[in-house]
Amino acid sequence: MERRLAAVLIADVAGYTRLSRLDEEGTRARFQSDLHDILEPQFAEHHGRLVKTMGDGLLVEFRSVVDALRSAVEIQQRKAEQADKVAADRRLDFRIGINLGDIIVEGDDIHGDGVNTADRLQGLAEPGGIAISGTAYDQVRSKISVGFASLGEQTVRGIAEPIRVYRVLLDPDDVGKTIVKATTHHPARKSILIAGGLMLILALAAAWWQPWTLILPETSTERIAYPLPDQPSVAVLPFINVSGDRDHDHLAEGLTDDLITELSKVSGLFVIARHSVFAMKDSASKIQDVAAELGVHYILEGTLQRADQRLRINVKLIDAMSGLSLWAERYDRQYADLFAVQDDVIGKIIAALEVKLSEGERDQLARIPTDNLEAYDYYMRAEQQGLIYSDVDTYRQTLAFYQKAIDLDPQFADAHAGIARVAVDVWRNDYNSLWSAAVARKIAYDAAGQALKLDANNARAHTVLALLQLVDGRETEARQSAARAVAAQPSDPEAYANQALILAQTGDHQQAIADLERALRLDPSPSASLRLLAGIVYYTARDIDRAIPLIEVAGESLPNAEAAREYLASAYAQRGDRARAVAEGEALLKLFPDTNLTYYGYLYDYWREEDLNRHLYGLRTAGIPEWPFGFVGAAADRLGPAQLGALISDKTWSGQHKNGTSFMQFFDKAGNTAYRSANTNITGRIEVKGNQLCERFDGYFLDRMVCGYVYRNTAKGERSADFIHVTPQALKFFSIAQ
Repeated sequence: MERRLAAVLIADVAGYTRLSRLDEEGTRARFQSDLHDILEPQFAEHHGRLVKTMGDGLLVEFRSVVDALRSAVEIQQRKAEQADKVAADRRLDFRIGINLGDIIVEGDDIHGDGVNTADRLQGLAEPGGIAISGTAYDQVRSKISVGFASLGEQTVRGIAEPIRVYRVLLDPDDVGKTIVKATTHHPARKSILIAGGLMLILALAAAWWQPWTLILPETSTERIAYPLPDQPSVAVLPFINVSGDRDHDHLAEGLTDDLITELSKVSGLFVIARHSVFAMKDSASKIQDVAAELGVHYILEGTLQRADQRLRINVKLIDAMSGLSLWAERYDRQYADLFAVQDDVIGKIIAALEVKLSEGERDQLARIPTDNLEAYDYYMRAEQQGLIYSDVDTYRQTLAFYQKAIDLDPQFADAHAGIARVAVDVWRNDYNSLWSAAVARKIAYDAAGQALKLDANNARAHTVLALLQLVDGRETEARQSAARAVAAQPSDPEAYANQALILAQTGDHQQAIADLERALRLDPSPSASLRLLAGIVYYTARDIDRAIPLIEVAGESLPNAEAAREYLASAYAQRGDRARAVAEGEALLKLFPDTNLTYYGYLYDYWREEDLNRHLYGLRTAGIPEWPFGFVGAAADRLGPAQLGALISDKTWSGQHKNGTSFMQFFDKAGNTAYRSANTNITGRIEVKGNQLCERFDGYFLDRMVCGYVYRNTAKGERSADFIHVTPQALKFFSIAQ
């Protein structure tokens, strides 16, 4: 390995993914034609070495910046000459970035900050244009017949310090010029200089810049609903879609989400969660009032407009204490530059608030979630569907969006983590109409593992892994995974709340409550799902008085959520309010008639014994029966071990479930069984344990061995079958088939 100073050029095709969707083979053929007929000859003529191609991108090393820029200029001029020969929607436009910097050489490959900077510069170039760094500009400004426009200092992902950026001007009229970016003036000052016909423009601009905020009274900290955090605190208000097309709403929401997510990875910031800021979306409150309600010092707000492939974004950061705008910017870029805009906004916020980034945080912020903007679009649509305790149809739509994103970009870690998050909820809520519990569990494990393989710091994937490990009885690993999620995204309320749940269920009640309070501070207007999770944490930590109000409110928004009815019934019973406990128990049984204590005993077998006994006591007090449908068998009718053995040795059962579903179940002499109904055909293992008959079917009920009893049907009242088989999952009436 060696280091040296080198001129690095990176070229990339703007909108290559879109072009490939229209004509994959034709687009690739045109790229190869440009490579062989235009780019490679220019590289060779100017002493450049093509290090490698990266899909539609190229990395080239030159002996000097002058050579690199001459090569780039001639490439863009040749491409411009051909522009009229190719339809606009089929044309390949290259963006080129050039940097002079330190590189690391390993064999034929090069990398390092010098290469990374060139890559970021390429992202700042216009299609058909060239962007160069300040170090490159210093070497070429008077040596090539072009002009330059200063873009000032730009903060970009993966580069610790801001870099000076210049756009190369190829128009002959600009030769020898260097246009310096004008100093930004506040509109209130500009208005003194602008007159006549510009007054109309100023009036329209005022709707965005709101110069009157300069004379608003300062916000007193006494008005803040919560004590301000020690770190700089920020709320990113929902960006407003001003495109006039509601189909672009998800872009505005996606940009908001991404800025929140990326900023929440910075340990030096306190960032309000998505649900709480979106609750303010239609609010007519002033900025100071919004900040007071959310308990933050700074507000970021903006608008988004998309017109075909152009994206116009206005954004500004406001000090809500004074009403002053700390920083504002307008972006008029290609849609393909969306991530570059996000980079710039994040960098400017961090710089304005003087936040110091760790090396790990810089690396995380430097990650681009996907190079495929269509995949990113599907991912944003999935995120808008909402997660946790959704209905099955919503889960299906969400999964379809995530899967489409993965189909377009298999390396999209966030989309894999999204599938893991849905799968763990399906598994926990036993939505068998979507997947069986065991299948959902496997999908959750696999998707979380794939997400972490692609991004070792993916907070959502670590959270899913923690929940799975907890249920598997791996407490230490669960706590470690939960801690990694919080470390990866310190302002993520979901990560904190799930860590609180794991701590509560592993006995650390004090820390669990502290983490939960942090989650609720980050999300002061939480979703019904987070309220329910918070109520469960308080319940598990033995703080019934704080648990009940949260679960009550969540239950109003989630009337069909089993957990809301279940925990509320037990909580009322433990508080001594038997009447309300029974009412909730009845509501639970109405929603899920086969609810029973034995089922919950199996479902929560990973709980601490004292927690499980306390929960079952509350549910029993609320009227939840021991077995499905309130079945109570007579001890005299219960079969013993020998009789059970005779029933399952080379026999076939034929009968009906309590709900009327007909079934057949076959048994061989080796302990194997096969169950069949109109909608189910499964195989498993069976064995006798004392007076209980125990079954295990692959892919059902978390792959557990589940036990129940067999009784003689002496009453013959409800069914004419000879026997009754009761398990935590079913009540079956059967006879031995002849």
